[in-house]
Amino acid sequence: MTNARVIRFLLGLAAPVLALVAAFAITSLVLVVAGDPAGDVWSTILSWPEERNLANIIKNATVLYLSGLAVAFGFRMNLFNIGVDGQYRVAAFTAAVVAGEAWLPGYLNTAFAIVCAMAVGAMWAGIAGVLRATRGVSEVISTIMLNAIATGLVAYLLRKVAVREAGSNDIGTKQIPEGSRIPNISIGEGPTSEIYGFIVIAALAGFLFWFVLNKTRFGFDLRATGQSTTAAVASGISVKKMTIVAMLISGGVAGLVGLPILFGSAYAYGSTFQSGLGFAGIAIALLGRNNPIGIAIGALLFAFLDEQSNPLQILVGVSPDIVAITQGVIVLTVVVSYELVRRYGIRLEQREVARVLADHPATPQKEVSA
Repeated sequence: MTNARVIRFLLGLAAPVLALVAAFAITSLVLVVAGDPAGDVWSTILSWPEERNLANIIKNATVLYLSGLAVAFGFRMNLFNIGVDGQYRVAAFTAAVVAGEAWLPGYLNTAFAIVCAMAVGAMWAGIAGVLRATRGVSEVISTIMLNAIATGLVAYLLRKVAVREAGSNDIGTKQIPEGSRIPNISIGEGPTSEIYGFIVIAALAGFLFWFVLNKTRFGFDLRATGQSTTAAVASGISVKKMTIVAMLISGGVAGLVGLPILFGSAYAYGSTFQSGLGFAGIAIALLGRNNPIGIAIGALLFAFLDEQSNPLQILVGVSPDIVAITQGVIVLTVVVSYELVRRYGIRLEQREVARVLADHPATPQKEVSA
């Protein structure tokens, strides 16, 4: 039993390691072909970050972690929710409007805004869930369309409620009152060494993700449905219900994605609010194997690469877009690596079964005399 657990652990670790090694090799090959100094690029990227850079990495990783959790919840149900980008946009806008109006005092206002954001994110994802459950519409198609609708809808509503700053072309919602802002946590000296206080909520979301999926009946039903809908139906599980609920929860988690930025630094939703946070979650969830700890490692890796690529243009003369190539290659290689490791694991199991049968051959039963 112990050996089996060790083998499963090593196989689980082998896939992401193989993907990273392949991504490193392919990116290096691209640099060599382009005539860029691969050694200098990697020495710059892999150098230990300064205090302010480390803070930026943790802040960015907090956001990416929530994005990865949202995608991973859908993955565990065998649903490909690529609508996190649209879901967090409508959710962050809603939270900004609600918190900016300050209908409740202090942190009650913050909590109310977070609940509203999660509800709107869940509702937006629920549209795709209902279409999948009732009409068989692929959630991939519907969430792509909902992403485009969300972008246009938020842009339209932003013009309706926007407050324009004097002397600026930027527009945004009302500023969140200071009493409703989530204080940052300092990891060093000065404001540049602060990380989002929302990281506590992100960690709690990761714990709840693990607990719900692994320690509750609902989590068992969800995982069982994701692995085999036929077996789920035979066990009395409503696949349609589980599909809708899984998309609702995935969208609710997606509603948290933009909130660390909103309550920790931006304090309003405007035309310059950070975009593109949803798609990175797909790669991070794949890299982390839909495990909250693995997703955290994947989020830190992607945030590290993003932050360390900034000085490449100045120090090495190489475009920081090379990191985008690395991240893209990771997405491709991680899928291939998991499949190779899975097949290898099956082969090991077959060999073990064959060995056990060879060591303990079945003894034929003696004929019973009349």
